[in-house]
Amino acid sequence: MISLVRPRPPAPKPQLPDGVRIYAISDIHGCAHLLQPMLRVIDADVARSRPRYAVEVFMGDYIDRGPDTRSTLDILVERSRRGNAVFLKGNHEAFLVRVFEDPSLFEDWIAVGGTQTLMSYGLAPPDLKRDEPASILRDLIRAMPTEHLEFLDNLRLSFSCGDFFFVHAGVRPGVPLAEQTERDLLWIREEFLRSEEQFGKYIVHGHTPVRSAEFLTNRVNIDTGAYATGNLTLMSIQGSRMLAV
Repeated sequence: MISLVRPRPPAPKPQLPDGVRIYAISDIHGCAHLLQPMLRVIDADVARSRPRYAVEVFMGDYIDRGPDTRSTLDILVERSRRGNAVFLKGNHEAFLVRVFEDPSLFEDWIAVGGTQTLMSYGLAPPDLKRDEPASILRDLIRAMPTEHLEFLDNLRLSFSCGDFFFVHAGVRPGVPLAEQTERDLLWIREEFLRSEEQFGKYIVHGHTPVRSAEFLTNRVNIDTGAYATGNLTLMSIQGSRMLAV
């Protein structure tokens, strides 16, 4: 018997508008020494290929864990002055702001890499049995340049261009992109990672480390655990062509 069920055609490849090239980086985690070479790669590629519009998208988790949060933010603040970069919020930036508001969360922050951030601003590693969290946090705020605090206050939750949606962690399946909550955009893992749903746009995300950039039919994960592996991934997109290095 001949089946009358026709195979489903493959989904069309996501596209950017003509002339737009996007460069995306996620989960830098204080690794300024890895970020700077990637920015040189971007600059060289733009100079060589001369796209009409070059957009840089940084997808959160700039702080904690790695050795030099301060230099990382210095670099990104300077990069922001070019006017063609988008800076998204990661769960680490959101959590640090919460810790500033609620010092009872201080030990939880230290457990996810806060000590490295303190040290990058010239503060000593905390003695959790002796030091007063509120006092340490006041010292940190005093040590942070005003432009670093403003940078953290002005991060976006997501960025969309053409058929692509850029976000730190992912999106909740079944919820329209315009209705996603901040918590899901910054923290979601398993429900999103297991989903084979087409989300309305192709999702570019980080947050969950993988050995190398993971390209799937509905999303790509470019968090390659820079602070632990020494591998910071740069993704470029033009038209429907996606490349990760």
